Amino acid sequence: MSTELIDIIPEFLAIQDKSLRTRILAVWEEAMDRGGWTVEDLQKLPYTLLIEDVDITFPEHVSVVCRLCIAIEDVLREAYGDRYPIDRDTLIAGALIADVGKLLEFRQVGGEYQWSSTYQYLRHPFTGVGLCFKHDIPEAVMHIAATHSWEGEKFKRQPESIIFHHADFIDFDLTKWGK
Repeated sequence: MSTELIDIIPEFLAIQDKSLRTRILAVWEEAMDRGGWTVEDLQKLPYTLLIEDVDITFPEHVSVVCRLCIAIEDVLREAYGDRYPIDRDTLIAGALIADVGKLLEFRQVGGEYQWSSTYQYLRHPFTGVGLCFKHDIPEAVMHIAATHSWEGEKFKRQPESIIFHHADFIDFDLTKWGK
């Protein structure tokens, strides 16, 4: 399944640390298995249920936000050198893992997407971090998943999480604007 995931989200290959890449893919595979999703399902799954009639799929959103993060890091590094301590692999892995918990948060019933029972108790930052612990994902990467949404507002975000948070909300706010 890893090859199929890489086909729809090629940014997995941007993680230079092969062990980290393998573990990030394992988190995705477990989330898909637990949520009952196939790679084909993901290609139809909207990335959010908070906005009606979203025409951006989950893999598209993950890929675009990851590329935004890479572009932001490139600009910052070009402009400021090493003045900001940004770890590229942490940023990319975090961007790829931040929303993986949505695969437990969403379900499909009769061709319609809706919140799963998990959503009554846990949102995707929590379920994503839970899956990450099982696969020995570094704390710096889990921090991005844990703090990227409103759940992380009271926590001091690290540089990679700051970048991801803003990239993620660029996509989300533009989706809202278009509706």
